[in-house]
Amino acid sequence: MRFALYFTPPADHPLTRAASQWLLRDPFEDRTSPPVEMDGLSAGDHAAAIADPQRYGFHATLKAPFELAEGVDPERLIAEAERFAAGYPRFHIPNLVLGQLGPFFALVPDALHPPLQAFAADIVTRFEPFRAPLSESDIARRKPDQLPPVQRDHLLKWGYPYVFDEFRFHMTLTGQIEDMRRAAMRRLLEARFMDFVNRPLPISHLAVFVEEKRGAPFTVRALFPLKENSTT
Repeated sequence: MRFALYFTPPADHPLTRAASQWLLRDPFEDRTSPPVEMDGLSAGDHAAAIADPQRYGFHATLKAPFELAEGVDPERLIAEAERFAAGYPRFHIPNLVLGQLGPFFALVPDALHPPLQAFAADIVTRFEPFRAPLSESDIARRKPDQLPPVQRDHLLKWGYPYVFDEFRFHMTLTGQIEDMRRAAMRRLLEARFMDFVNRPLPISHLAVFVEEKRGAPFTVRALFPLKENSTT
């Protein structure tokens, strides 16, 4: 069993519903829909495009999936997540856009946002005592020899290469898209998510996701609201 600390809007948020319809999966209810032709995309091409992010559910990684440290039980992790969220003020990403991370498409901020970077860094450090060390196979899966030195050091120390200055908030919408298909995919995603891009995104909740066994779909175990404040 692995846990992860993610950002996702609540289940009834319009962005969550739109993303679940696109990914054909609702991680709140652990419900997956069969692929169908969508927006001119064949059922097979749609299924291939979303296969990777579908398993994880719509989210942005804050602390990557980890096994619990020896002596730590899920209830303790969830209780700490609730305490953390209750004391952390809500904030906004000023402008969300459709971006590309190499061959992948994702919803991303249009620029680095210091409060967001700090939020992710605080979660990485606060919940590190709950994380068991990576296994040799988990380290090897990340191909550490191919990582820049700083990312390799992060992987070995924190269990994930993309933390602190290497962190980039992204809510993944596709797996790898072939170069010849990227322009069409961008147009399709811009149309589907037009109500959510080029506008702010509230960072209002912290989610605990769980993978019951390796390779199983991730589901939402708990979702906690961040602290209300006068600026939200």
